[in-house]
Amino acid sequence: MDDIDFMRLALDEARAAFEAEEIPVGAVIVKDGAVIASGRNRNREMNNPLLHAEMMAIEKACAAQGNERLTGCDLYVTKEPCAMCAGAIVHARIRKLFIGARDSRFGACGTVLSVCGNRALNHVPEMEFGILEDEAAGLLKEFFQMRRNNNAC
Repeated sequence: MDDIDFMRLALDEARAAFEAEEIPVGAVIVKDGAVIASGRNRNREMNNPLLHAEMMAIEKACAAQGNERLTGCDLYVTKEPCAMCAGAIVHARIRKLFIGARDSRFGACGTVLSVCGNRALNHVPEMEFGILEDEAAGLLKEFFQMRRNNNAC
C-alpha cells in the first residue's frame, strides 16, 4: 500500500463519520507499512469534545503498541488537525503527518496556528498536505451544505 491507499482508508473513516452525522474526518495510523489504528470523529455521538478522529486513532495506536510514544508511526488524516489534536500528535511523537484538506478556521499545522510545525516544541513531525485533497474537502463541503439545508427547513 502507498500514501494514497492509506488516505483512502482515512476517507472511509470520514464517510462513516458522515453517515453518523459527525463532521466527516477520518484518521489512520501506520507503522512499518501496516495500519495499526484508525478513528473517526465521534464527539457529537458521545457528547465528548475530545473524540476527534486523530485522538481516537492515537489512543488505539498507543494501546496496540503498549506505549504513549508512537515513534516510527505515520498519521493520515482527511482534515488538518486542530490545536488539541496537533498537540497530541506532537506528544505522541508521530513521525510524519499526511493531511488531506486544510482547515482555514482551526488548522493547527500551519494554516491558522503552527503547533505541529513549531520548532520551539520538543518534536516536529514531518508534514505533507494535499493527499486526496479534493475528495477530503468535497466530503466536508457536502456535509456542511447538507447541514445548512436541513437547518433552513
